[in-house]
Amino acid sequence: MRYTYQRITIIKNQKPEVDDINIDLQWFGASLGLFNLRDKDKSMFRIFLELLKTTKARKQITSDEIAAKLKLSRGTVIHHMNKLMEAGIVVANRDGYILREDNLELLISEIERDLRKTCNDLKVIAKGIDRWFEK
Repeated sequence: MRYTYQRITIIKNQKPEVDDINIDLQWFGASLGLFNLRDKDKSMFRIFLELLKTTKARKQITSDEIAAKLKLSRGTVIHHMNKLMEAGIVVANRDGYILREDNLELLISEIERDLRKTCNDLKVIAKGIDRWFEK
């Protein structure tokens, strides 16, 4: 049996009380588990912003282009891209990377749909496990 794997992470953080796009972007990414304290140079945040800009422009971007533009190693970019793809936020094809949706509200709706499906699958399996232990 083969399982497909997608890591959906939601971290409950207090919403920012100030109207500041940078704070909102940081909160958005942190709430999706994308940005953490180990990312000292904020490379994930910078990559996410670059992806957001290129996606809004209806373009794709390669890992080499991101690395050159942000002065990061290609390995660092690939590492973060893999995390973003694993989270279901970024898709890749032969032309490069792009956000799953060009609208962040739609992106969250897609993640919410994925999360609901996962929870429904968990309920079905949990019910079967409960029945097995009731025997």
